[in-house]
Amino acid sequence: MERLSELYGKLLTGFALVACLLLFLLMLMICADVLLRNLAIFPGLRGLAWSNEISENMLYLVTMLTAPWLLRRGQHIRVDIVLVAIPKQTAWYCEWVADAFALACCVVMMVYGGSAAIASYKAGSMVIKTLITPEWWALAPLPVAFALLAIEVLFRMQRLYAGERGPRDEAISAG
Repeated sequence: MERLSELYGKLLTGFALVACLLLFLLMLMICADVLLRNLAIFPGLRGLAWSNEISENMLYLVTMLTAPWLLRRGQHIRVDIVLVAIPKQTAWYCEWVADAFALACCVVMMVYGGSAAIASYKAGSMVIKTLITPEWWALAPLPVAFALLAIEVLFRMQRLYAGERGPRDEAISAG
């Protein structure tokens, strides 16, 4: 199980690296758009009309690619004031409840997100803005990301079970 978790961690790290590349490309695209809007470098080209639309989709994709990686590293937003104030054993049970709830939410989002993407694909729905794209392209990353999050929650639960009976290390704040 530990080897599987390690391989899964490498997959998530790969997705995070893809997200970094997307952020770099996003930065280049925005810089090019601003430059072209303010300087007449190419006659007739005043900015990249499609850059806002693409940047919205890239930010969404970056979020979907990095969410499971951040969860694995314990770098998600977490309010731990209660966990550090209650007895360790009780905090450990609270971790279990939170993980079970997170798993249920991930599965629900995965199922409904997948249903929406499939329905959009079958209906041939299109997004018509500056660019015309199939709607399912934007919907497809959601169920995949939540499937990855659900898998990571299962690994977290396994690590919690095998570890010390108390809150996770990431739950301990500096205060």
